[in-house]
Amino acid sequence: MKYSILSILLAFSLFATAQKNPKALKITYSKRYNGKPIEEQNPIIIFADANQTVLTSKEIISKKAIFPYEESFIERKTNHYIQTAKLSPSKEIFTIDSLSLANQTFEFLNDTKNILGYNCKKAKTIVNSNTIEIWYTNDANIKGAPSILGQNLGLVLEVNRNNNFIITATEVEKLKAIPQNVSLPNANFPTIDLLSYRDFLWKARFTTIKIFENEVINFSDASKSNDSILRFGNGTIILKKVKIPKITPGSQIYIDLTEQSNGDAYDRTGSVFVMPMDSKISFLDGLQKGAKTLPSYENGNGKSYLGMVRTEDYSPLIELMRFFTPFGIKQYNYLQLKDKTWKESAFYRQEISELVTSLDNQEVYIGTFIGNYDKGGHKISLNLTIHTEENKTPKSTIAFPIFNSTNVMEMAGQDYATMFNNEKGLEVNFTLDKDIKNAKLRYITTGHGGWENGDEYLQKRNTITLDEKEAYSFVPWRTDCGSYRLYNPASGNFANGLSSSDYSRSNWCPGMATNPIYIDLGDLKAGKHTLSVKIPLGEVEGGSFSFWNVSGVIIGE
Repeated sequence: MKYSILSILLAFSLFATAQKNPKALKITYSKRYNGKPIEEQNPIIIFADANQTVLTSKEIISKKAIFPYEESFIERKTNHYIQTAKLSPSKEIFTIDSLSLANQTFEFLNDTKNILGYNCKKAKTIVNSNTIEIWYTNDANIKGAPSILGQNLGLVLEVNRNNNFIITATEVEKLKAIPQNVSLPNANFPTIDLLSYRDFLWKARFTTIKIFENEVINFSDASKSNDSILRFGNGTIILKKVKIPKITPGSQIYIDLTEQSNGDAYDRTGSVFVMPMDSKISFLDGLQKGAKTLPSYENGNGKSYLGMVRTEDYSPLIELMRFFTPFGIKQYNYLQLKDKTWKESAFYRQEISELVTSLDNQEVYIGTFIGNYDKGGHKISLNLTIHTEENKTPKSTIAFPIFNSTNVMEMAGQDYATMFNNEKGLEVNFTLDKDIKNAKLRYITTGHGGWENGDEYLQKRNTITLDEKEAYSFVPWRTDCGSYRLYNPASGNFANGLSSSDYSRSNWCPGMATNPIYIDLGDLKAGKHTLSVKIPLGEVEGGSFSFWNVSGVIIGE
């Protein structure tokens, strides 16, 4: 077959045009941080043609992505940015943003450079105080980018954020068409608003276990247990059996609690705890059969302290969080002050990852206590959240409770922790079955006695000794209580211009949680040990007395 010179030139021209103006492109990007490739990265991949751009990744395309994951689409005809999140194998959500692409602004610079054979121009923008430099080309005659930024500039081949995080194209592949399996979804897909979309996606990234929701903790003979919530101490203690799933090593674990007054106007001690069930006697026995069934601690001051220290047959409560209610939040918000807008609820959130072994893959009793004498009491919601962490090194593999002097059964016969009026203080003899490396005492302490000379308002040194050697000594104190004024509508106001909630206290404030102190104990050998806590307790004045709520858990490896 013979071809004319004209037909050959025409065919070559069409081929060259097709190479310069492909119908679709597939671009693969790599990421670098501070000049080094990010290890175990999941490369960004985009597909682009005249009608759409698809933002996806290597793991999504190979069906190896972990839920939840996102893909994004730019519909060129409408200039819409469409986001889809796959929350699980059976649940997918969509949202459409019609404004973000049109609202982007850039400073166009004169710099140029060549990336993968394409002549690129430079544009710059500022996003949330981050300087973003974008290198793009118009030579491909197709638009696309590895993020929402610069989608309409041209084909973006590099994005540089603050000169330390860089996304760069490593391969540009010409295609006949965008594969159908990664293309823009059918036009009839249902959508939700952007805020709801982001909320669904965020919550899908971690596990939430709802423990209590709007439960009342009060003081009333009418407070009774039901099939799911157990109530003790005339309603001042609520308890629930909770199934905790298998937790990936290295995960972060948090608890969060929301509190409102349901009638009580005062600042009260609160405690969230998990109840060990690994011994012959448990705290549950004390709740169900009476406090006197729990082991007694006596130090020679003539009093008996029930269920507060570890024995061979008993493990005390593991305190997850110590918190303090504000003065009447929500219930007393009608008590107005000029230029004061009271908060609607108190919110407490703390990490408890070091206590993972007391929760992991177990069915446990989790409870909340608020000491109060009010029929309305308080209303609380409690959640536990588990966040899988890329770092697979657990913070601790042992959680060994030693003592907890918070009298959770205050309304059921458990005395206040006044044992510190004796030189012996609180002393625990315990036995370790095996060695513990890098042992720490997770120690929570707060002082109480609410009058002028009470320990609540006095700085008192806490001294912890292990096997008769001082391990740590410090004065627990908080000076930031005034920061929580808007949580305390019923707090008393004094002639000096201060509110009661403003005053500095022994490691707590009305409306806040108390942080644990982590005390290094070194490597502990298997066998018998003695740990003690000594605090110079204030003297009794009439009917007023001081006491200290302290809890201790040995964590380690």
